Amino acid sequence: MSARLKPVRIIGIPMDLGQNRRGVDMGPSAVRYAGLAEKLRRLGYETFDSGNLDVPAHDTLAGTSLAERLIPISKGCRNAYEQARAAIDRGETPIFIGGDHSVAIGTVSGVSHDEEIGLLWIDAHGDFNTPETSMSQNVHGMALATLLGHGAKELINIGRPGAKMKPEHVVMIGMRDLDPQEKEMIKGSGCTVYTMREIDEIGIHLIVRQALEKFAHLSRIHVSLDLDVMDPLEAPGVGTPSPGGLTYREGQLIMEMVADTRKLHSVDVVEINPILDIQNRTALVAVNLLASLFGKKII
Repeated sequence: MSARLKPVRIIGIPMDLGQNRRGVDMGPSAVRYAGLAEKLRRLGYETFDSGNLDVPAHDTLAGTSLAERLIPISKGCRNAYEQARAAIDRGETPIFIGGDHSVAIGTVSGVSHDEEIGLLWIDAHGDFNTPETSMSQNVHGMALATLLGHGAKELINIGRPGAKMKPEHVVMIGMRDLDPQEKEMIKGSGCTVYTMREIDEIGIHLIVRQALEKFAHLSRIHVSLDLDVMDPLEAPGVGTPSPGGLTYREGQLIMEMVADTRKLHSVDVVEINPILDIQNRTALVAVNLLASLFGKKII
């Protein structure tokens, strides 16, 4: 293994309680089946797989209210927090495979425990709702707001009290499907936001360059990749598809440019639903994007 390559730790988090569609809990298996570990090893990484965290499923609950789901979601995110801290303490680069995007409440909190990070939130949705603004009451649509200190105290205080991220350290890319009140929250948040319109107007290369400049003073970058940011023609196996997303090459360029910084600290890959997929296409896209993020080059 090259001296500059840190070991990689794969951690599955089959959380499906943050939303209502079943199947996303099988995302970790789909990504493993698509050959993630083999790809990483061919790139020269010593690769370990911790298996899946023990996360309660919908079937274990009597009802689906937010109050009832908050307890097991909090437990799962606390577990993710501890696993994230442990991987960082071992000097590894963790890859967290979801599950829905609520897992990021635990993973981002854990990998930022010892040092501030830049957070690249790549998603068709803002995930900036709170229990007061959310029409669906789904926690996967509250994850980023929670990390910034807005929402349910049970989730805000996971791992350590209060907000885990500063808004000036958050860059959101690919948004195109937002709730009305969520839009206002995002506008006033202080986060840097690039919607699909900006991507269309000025191009993904300039956007990623500007995003990375925001992190110039930071030594660590966490990528939180929701596969629904991709156009559904590229990645059909997601629970909340939204037309007009990133092309495959736009996704690849984002990953390649982050890899070039050599600041990659950790990564989430979430919202892959094999039940809705076509021949595991979305998991294969995810694995190829991760390979680029970990340094695979065309030449």
